[in-house]
Amino acid sequence: MSLTFTLDPSVDSALRDGVLDLWTDVSNAGGAVGFVPPVDREAVRPELVRHLVGIAEGRIRLLVGHDEDGRVAATAFFAFNGHRLMTHWVWLYTVMVHPRYQGRGYGRDLLAAAADAARAFDGIEAIRLTCRGGIGLERFYESCGYKEVGRVPGAIRVAPGDDRDDVTMLLTLG
Repeated sequence: MSLTFTLDPSVDSALRDGVLDLWTDVSNAGGAVGFVPPVDREAVRPELVRHLVGIAEGRIRLLVGHDEDGRVAATAFFAFNGHRLMTHWVWLYTVMVHPRYQGRGYGRDLLAAAADAARAFDGIEAIRLTCRGGIGLERFYESCGYKEVGRVPGAIRVAPGDDRDDVTMLLTLG
């Protein structure tokens, strides 16, 4: 089984609910996607709405992976730079694969699909992303071709006394 990826899918209630469920499930499984478990759909919803507004305004694009049953199984959001000197690269945010699919290579598939999509964007030469240090994400992204280009120690406070590094990774598109 593999995922089917779609860039810029039509945003309807099924997609919104699917992304909301994915984001909630990934967060509750300990995924580093902006929340700390436990979290419910209503806590995640405002952040999803911000992403959807960005899509409507043309500042954000969505890549979705569906499983063979048509369920949302993976996502990544591209955010374009508004600064005229930085329009040659994009941010990749909220990179998620549903916990039920962990260990099957779908994360690599998602990042490969994201790189392919970004190569087709006009004038885009690189992808930047940030990740939470201390849980092995840097090694995963490096294994997918990204290079660590920056680190802010203790910038992410997961809980009192549990600060993590904010790590910036870069993939140059060729």
